[in-house]
Amino acid sequence: MLVLVAPGQGAQTPGFLTPWLELPGAADRVAAWSDAIGLDLAHYGTQADADAIRDTSVAQPLLVAAGLLSAAALGDMLPGAVAGHSVGEITAAAFAGVLDDTAALGLVRRRGLAMAEAAAITETGMSALLGGDPEVSVAHLEKLGLTPANINGAGQIVAAGTLEQLAALSEDKPEGVRKVVPLKVAGAFHTHHMAPAVDVLAKAAAALAPADPKVTYVSNKDGRTVASGPEVLERLVGQVANPVRWDLCMETFKELGVTALIEVCPGGTLTGLAKRALPGVPTLALKTPDDLDAARALIAEHGA
Repeated sequence: MLVLVAPGQGAQTPGFLTPWLELPGAADRVAAWSDAIGLDLAHYGTQADADAIRDTSVAQPLLVAAGLLSAAALGDMLPGAVAGHSVGEITAAAFAGVLDDTAALGLVRRRGLAMAEAAAITETGMSALLGGDPEVSVAHLEKLGLTPANINGAGQIVAAGTLEQLAALSEDKPEGVRKVVPLKVAGAFHTHHMAPAVDVLAKAAAALAPADPKVTYVSNKDGRTVASGPEVLERLVGQVANPVRWDLCMETFKELGVTALIEVCPGGTLTGLAKRALPGVPTLALKTPDDLDAARALIAEHGA
């Protein structure tokens, strides 16, 4: 049983889209998406520097476009289950047929703009905690006024809050935590700081007509599988201001009987977590088109 997953913000790097645009039809597809959402995805994916693609309003649609483009390059496939981390949930919703590609990109464009506006209200950020006991770390974060915005499993929690709160965390780490690493994101995503973006996204979502998922869709709100298109869309709106429980998603993958996992472009983050939390399960990250043959072989072997 193969699971197809999509990464969240922070996975992008300068020029990462360049080799993908060399595939037949890819440049035309990206150009059409760019026209539809009013953002030059090819420019940002090939020529823009790290600061430019760190902008939330750019990074989010760029990541969804990359995920859709790389998945399409695999050819016709129907994975056993799909899931996404943070903004990757919109990519996963498109994989599952809940939204078509254009609707997914239109929604993520509104999401990115709204979250960028919300992030501008207060200087906030996110930091990853490496190591430590999750219960001890969560209690410590709450004491400092921080939110455990991503509970990723495999010994990783991401804290979010004001820059002052994050500075205090660096000086006062939870017991057992080896390191606190600031993340290259522009705000405290998946916290109450994003509440203004929820209302904007809800209005954008109201204009969409979601279909029920064609494959098992695993929600990062709580790791539950969701069979209703409208519920998937409702969760996509709410997760902007609520923590990501990727640890629970991986527990659900186990329960579903996962035998292989592929992470779409720009892959690496989620396969890294899976290697530690799902020992023995083959994983593959689609970084460049050079990875496509290995991915197709994995798909053939694991019945997608």
